[in-house]
Amino acid sequence: MLPGKTYTPEDLVRLVVRRIWLIGIPFVLGTALAFAAGKYLPNKYRSDTLIMVVPQQIPESYVKSTVTTTIEDRLATLSAQILSRSRLERIILDLDLYPSLRQTLPMEDVVERMRKDIDPIKVEGGNNRDSNSISFHISYVSQDAKTAQKATERIASLYIEENLRDRENMAEDTNQFLDSQLEDAKRRLGEQEKKLEEYRNRNSGELPSQAANNLQAIQNLQVQVQALADTADRMRDRRLLLERQLIDLQSDPAALMAGASPTTAQNGSAEASTLQLLKTARERLNLLLAHAKPDHPDVKALQRTIRDLEAKQEAEGPQPSAEGTPAEKPATLAEGLQQKRIRDLKADLSDIDRQLVEKQDQEKRLRAAIAEYQTKLDALPKRETELVELTRDYSTLQTAYQSLLAKREDSKIAANLERRNIGEQFRVLDPARVPERPFSPIRWQIDLAGAVAGLGMGVFLVGFLEYRDSSINSEAEVVRLFNLPVLALVPLMVSAEEIRARRRRTILVSVAVVIFIASAAGFAVWKLRLLQ
Repeated sequence: MLPGKTYTPEDLVRLVVRRIWLIGIPFVLGTALAFAAGKYLPNKYRSDTLIMVVPQQIPESYVKSTVTTTIEDRLATLSAQILSRSRLERIILDLDLYPSLRQTLPMEDVVERMRKDIDPIKVEGGNNRDSNSISFHISYVSQDAKTAQKATERIASLYIEENLRDRENMAEDTNQFLDSQLEDAKRRLGEQEKKLEEYRNRNSGELPSQAANNLQAIQNLQVQVQALADTADRMRDRRLLLERQLIDLQSDPAALMAGASPTTAQNGSAEASTLQLLKTARERLNLLLAHAKPDHPDVKALQRTIRDLEAKQEAEGPQPSAEGTPAEKPATLAEGLQQKRIRDLKADLSDIDRQLVEKQDQEKRLRAAIAEYQTKLDALPKRETELVELTRDYSTLQTAYQSLLAKREDSKIAANLERRNIGEQFRVLDPARVPERPFSPIRWQIDLAGAVAGLGMGVFLVGFLEYRDSSINSEAEVVRLFNLPVLALVPLMVSAEEIRARRRRTILVSVAVVIFIASAAGFAVWKLRLLQ
């Protein structure tokens, strides 16, 4: 193209008229090829089904489902399962899909082709928490309308069956998991109960729950000790009384004679001899000194009596033996009574001493029991700390066990719900139908695209040839390029041979363009045909 060359509308019109054949041929050829390709391409039919998500028939407040995943997540999982090679290969073989492709391509490519023919699932309405208005579409594309309808029905049934199976399996898996966890919690709870039982048996009486019993036992024992002390005090008072009677009896033998019976008084004299009284007083003094101290008032009184009797004996002088014989009989009777009374008092004293010893032994045993209970009370803080640690673990395990038990029962109910197919389900709302007309190819669009492509190719060729053309075709171009006036015009003289050569070049270029366009269109049609 000449530098600085411009085109006016008249120039463009002349250019189009001059090269009309170069624009028309590609246009006609592109339109014809597009029309042929549209006629040659097979029809594609799409069958569609609408599936509604039916919510659980029993209210969630009564039975809570163990399947908590959202509809989108579950559909993604189901799609991955159904679009697997094993499932699609079975569908291909059962419905005899893609027979020509199966003869030329491996099964993996055929399965991949079917995945492309299955449109992605489209979820409509609702949200993750409200499944009352959720639905989704499943569609399949095939060259045969009946085959598209059958394949869509088969895929939809797989979604429904897999959903029921997956929900039931999830419920069963949850139930089994809770069973295993419950058994483990039960085992650990039993071990903890055994530890608690062993601890209670090992520290019986020192547990916090037994503190009140220990205090009550100590109080009861203290009451018994006080009762024993009171009884011992009374017995000691009685012993003192008996000792005083014994001392009095030993220190005043005349009182015994005065208290003797009348028969005894008639058989002896009214008074004992001084010698006999002195002898008796000395014996009583010896007995009294065995139980009392020398400064005891009774000892001192008996010593004064002995001194008086000794003084009286010295004043009376020695007594004749004849007179002593009759006086010995009353003294002997009195002494017998006195000895009997003394023996009785001593027996009573011995019995009281024995009882006092028994009371002391009982008191020792009671005080030992009190000390034992007090030791248990003193160990209470330590045992309480140990027991709190044990019971804390036991309470935690017990709470976990009760929680797992409740969850397992809920899981069993939810599993029964899924087994009876009254949980959330997929239900076909709009079944797959046989398509009445193909959705592809859209032939008028193909024809229009071919015409536009041919026209564009022709315009491109004209522009390319014009760009390569450097000839001068008018006076204005000479003036503009060389800035010289035109004196004369010499007409173009072309020989017949040059005209024929130009025509041959034109024809060759046109044929090459046509062949190129035809080859491209044929390759595209072959590729599309191969992909059907």
